[in-house]
Amino acid sequence: MPKDYKEERIKVPRFNEESGFFTTPQRSKIMGKIRGRNTKPELTFRKALYAAGYRYRIDYKKLIGKPDIALPKYKTVIFIDGEYWHGKNWEERKPKIKTNREFWIAKIERNIQRDKEVNTELTRLGYTVIRFWETEIKKNLSKCLEKTTTHLNSVYMSTK
Repeated sequence: MPKDYKEERIKVPRFNEESGFFTTPQRSKIMGKIRGRNTKPELTFRKALYAAGYRYRIDYKKLIGKPDIALPKYKTVIFIDGEYWHGKNWEERKPKIKTNREFWIAKIERNIQRDKEVNTELTRLGYTVIRFWETEIKKNLSKCLEKTTTHLNSVYMSTK
């Protein structure tokens, strides 16, 4: 990430026993069960993209933000974001958080901030960033795939 941030980074408070929350090892065990990669929507989209004839890298560590799907040949990256973790309709959902508000609001707002930073840096590096919500993939896979393949085809044609 670039060191010259325009916004101040959001600080996420730690869980602590005094507040009645799990200790770090307990929390780590619980959170470890939440899948961060190879989720059903990711697998579904990757399978469709592969069937369309495109080859890609998954969780590409050479790029900032480790994109879910990277197509280096096309200078394109795809993220498939979970609605809760990445703050879909955040202003509407924010007041509905009832427990441990201090932690969860800061956590999700930091995720949103990080997504913007990653988008900016990848764009600066010459990549096109495509982001889909998990429900978009679940409800309308063909539209998401069409958007992606249309972009990839336009990149391919412009290089010819």
